[in-house]
Formats: sequence, C-alpha cells, structure tokens
Amino acid sequence: MPYTPALTYARKFACMGLMLASSLSFAADASFESTRNKLWMAMEGPARSQAEIARDLVERKPVETLEFFRFRDNMRVMELIPGAGWYTKILAPTLRGSGKLYLAIGTDSVEEQVLTQPGFDEVEVLRLPEGMTLRNLSAFEFDVTDLDMVLTFRNLHNMSEESRKVLNDAVFKALKPGGLYGVKDHTRRHLEADNRENGRRLDPVLVIKEIQDTGFELVDFSSLHASEADALNLEVGHESVTGRTDRFTLLFRKR
Repeated sequence: MPYTPALTYARKFACMGLMLASSLSFAADASFESTRNKLWMAMEGPARSQAEIARDLVERKPVETLEFFRFRDNMRVMELIPGAGWYTKILAPTLRGSGKLYLAIGTDSVEEQVLTQPGFDEVEVLRLPEGMTLRNLSAFEFDVTDLDMVLTFRNLHNMSEESRKVLNDAVFKALKPGGLYGVKDHTRRHLEADNRENGRRLDPVLVIKEIQDTGFELVDFSSLHASEADALNLEVGHESVTGRTDRFTLLFRKR
C-alpha cells in the first residue's frame, strides 16, 4: 500500500536516528544492522494496511521490540497466536530466504488474509492436536524442535493459568538450548484479584514466575511499551486507554 511522503520521510528520519543512536551506543550490536534494514523494508511492504502503518512508530515500535528480543533474520522463529497478522507481515518478509517463520494456534485469519498473498509462501503453519483450542489446552508438543525463538504479542491474557502452563511447557520443548522466548502483554496491578476491568491484563510478576517454573531464565525486561497514560484500572479496550495501555515486555532463555 502506498505511503504518504510525510510518513515515508518520518520513517526514514526515525531509522537514521535509530542507526545513529546505535552507532554511538557502547552496547550497540552491529549484527542487528542487516536485520534492521530488512525490518524497515518489511514495514513498507504491500501487505500492510494504513491502519497497521499508523501504529508503527508511536505504539508498536516493532524494530525496537524485535531488537530487544534479539531477533535476527536468519533465525527459525515461531509466532504464537498471530491474530490478523500484524507482526506476521513484518516477520515473514524479514526471515524469507535466510530464516524460517512458523505460526501456531489461532491461525485461521492470518492464513486466509495474509499467507495467500505473494511473498508469504515460506511460512509454515503448525497445527494443534484435533479438538484442542487456545482456551482448552492439554499437554502437547509442537511439531517442530530446535527453534531459535518463540514470540507472542498480547495473547497470554486470553488463557487460563493451566493453559499457560501447558503452552509454556510446549514452547520450552520446541526451543533449542539457549533459545529465546519473547513475551509482551497488557499489565495488571501486582496481586490484583480478577475483576470486570482487568480480564485482559496480566500481572507481569506472575508471568515471570510461571515461565521460570517451566525451566526458563529471565534474561531482561524492557520499558518500551510502558505507558503513564494507563492507570491499570480500565479494560484494555476502553476508549481512554485503547492503543495506549501499559504493556510489559519480557525476554526469557531456555536453560
């Protein structure tokens, strides 16, 4: 889809700023530069809508998020619960030809609307066992092993504690030793009981405990998606916070 000149200029300016900041940073990782360039090209891909584009720099920050997760263009990556494919449209073109993207759980929409488009033919969909759904998981294993990375964006809140345990166990088995697990979700107040407003929020401390109990180690956390506009007291779809919720961003490693 074509870009407005102002948006294209803003993207290029932002990219230049990020590259300059990276070059000045003591901790800069030069190995991310080729991946960064591919990500920016993917963000300008024809499969992306104007609504998706509008969320790039202000809200979603995909380049910074994936850099934090230590994503590289030659990895074998699984994206969990891709929804309509917001991240799939960025990940797939970046990995194409050098790495591999797998999609798993809740893939109907992305299969129909995204994978049928040119350039997404290398993406592989992994199926759950017959009769199993996101909200009704029992012990299983993904039909893939030795992955470099598994990613999930704002999805764990849709699951019960029991189903998250099943999913985290399956992710652990699918990753190679040292493989990375990146998680982002809406923030709930620590130890807050369930109520009508927080059903689509999760306590990040609980998430860390659950994933560590599976055998992962916490590598790092990021404030990239922290938001002072969100007092954590409203449903994430409320008009005053939608698109501006406070979100935790966590990176784990398989020991």
